[in-house]
Amino acid sequence: MTLAANNATPNAALNSVYKSRLLKHKIGIFFSTAAMALGVFFLMWILATLLIKGVGSLDWTVFTQATPPPGEEGGGLANAILGSLMMVGVATLISTPIGILAGIYLAEYGEKNWFSDVTRFVTDIMLSAPSVVIGLFVYAIYVAKINHFSGWAGSFAISLIAIPVVVRTTDNMLGLVPTSLREAAFALGAPRWKVALFIRVKAVKAGILTGVLLAVARISGETAPLLFTALNNQFINTDMNKPMANLPVVIYNFAMSPYENWRGLAWTGALLVTFSVLALNILSRTVFAQKVHK
Repeated sequence: MTLAANNATPNAALNSVYKSRLLKHKIGIFFSTAAMALGVFFLMWILATLLIKGVGSLDWTVFTQATPPPGEEGGGLANAILGSLMMVGVATLISTPIGILAGIYLAEYGEKNWFSDVTRFVTDIMLSAPSVVIGLFVYAIYVAKINHFSGWAGSFAISLIAIPVVVRTTDNMLGLVPTSLREAAFALGAPRWKVALFIRVKAVKAGILTGVLLAVARISGETAPLLFTALNNQFINTDMNKPMANLPVVIYNFAMSPYENWRGLAWTGALLVTFSVLALNILSRTVFAQKVHK
């Protein structure tokens, strides 16, 4: 009887500990699920609001006509769409090679180097820096010197936002390459620069491309830097050396206007930007993410 009682006591204690941990686990799962559901709810609410208010003004004239002057009906967002595509395209061409090369340097040559430590520190600061500060910086060093706004200035500003995203993504992705793969390449006599470019980069090229797409998604909706650099333009303009219309600034201006058609175009522009960014994020996290795992 005594032996049975002694065996029952530890089992009872273990059962109580198990039940306590199980209860805590269920509570944690409940709050985690509730937090996720709350976030998804607000996301769906935002997307539904954009669809309801933005679809009403969505037609072919949005893509074929420029923004209307005050008090006139109709019009579209062709100048803003073209300006955004041009500036984001130039910013991508600037930030992609700089970011990838900097990431390669940090991953391949910056293991024990004070310069690489400073570079990583500055990159982290730029990742968290407010975009309005970057816009003011470009305004002070470029726009104020040439005395006019331009699409080039807008591209430079948003490229400064994209570069640290590409740098950190490239650095992190290259760090995932197995050391044995590098050592095998070195054993075959390959120089270090060839190992970096043709072995490590090739192994994670899909992940690096994912980082580029995420950077493009990040800069597509930036407003503050463009207010200080590209400003706006009511007409369709392909000269990057002049003020250039863009969707974020047009949305900002039209959303606060007293004209109903302007507010409708603002909702349509917000719809286009949001779903474009959403599509880029889905593309980067599905198609290319699957290639990385393979």
